[in-house]
Amino acid sequence: MSEACGTMTAMDDAAEDHQAAGGHEGRGRAAVRRQAAVRGHDAASGVERLPEYAERVLELAELIPPGRVLTYGDVARLLREEQAERDGTPYIPGAPVPPGSGGPRQVGTVMARYGSAAPWWRVVRADGVLLPGSEQRALGHYRAEGTPLRAAAVHGAPPRLDLRRARWQGAHAGAPERGRR
Repeated sequence: MSEACGTMTAMDDAAEDHQAAGGHEGRGRAAVRRQAAVRGHDAASGVERLPEYAERVLELAELIPPGRVLTYGDVARLLREEQAERDGTPYIPGAPVPPGSGGPRQVGTVMARYGSAAPWWRVVRADGVLLPGSEQRALGHYRAEGTPLRAAAVHGAPPRLDLRRARWQGAHAGAPERGRR
């Protein structure tokens, strides 16, 4: 992994734990690179490559354990915190987004363009609503993984994610994963 695409030590440790616990069956970055519609080309190796930000988003998505989720905003914030740590600068919530990073919309764009080989159903909307057009596929994953859900507000609508219980807390450096309530 290149220095530019590196992740925090805690995230690397979480990846090892995730794979050891039977995480996203062998679909690592290499599978994402092969299966994604990618921009750019590495002439030296002949391998297609993802934009750096997309690579970082997908790396983080792959770390989310089964039954847990992060919102688009969570992913963007964690990547900004990681970048600040690498740069040796303080992370300031609410500060303008620095070049080379993005907000929730950019994370959503990455997941829409490149996330088909990653566990896309684990990166979600902040309101807990299932991804429009993919509700049934996502719901199948959530039920198989035991992701906490709550009843829909409208009769006949799909359930929503229970973000209070489903949100993964282990992605931040030094933060232990909380159990479900």
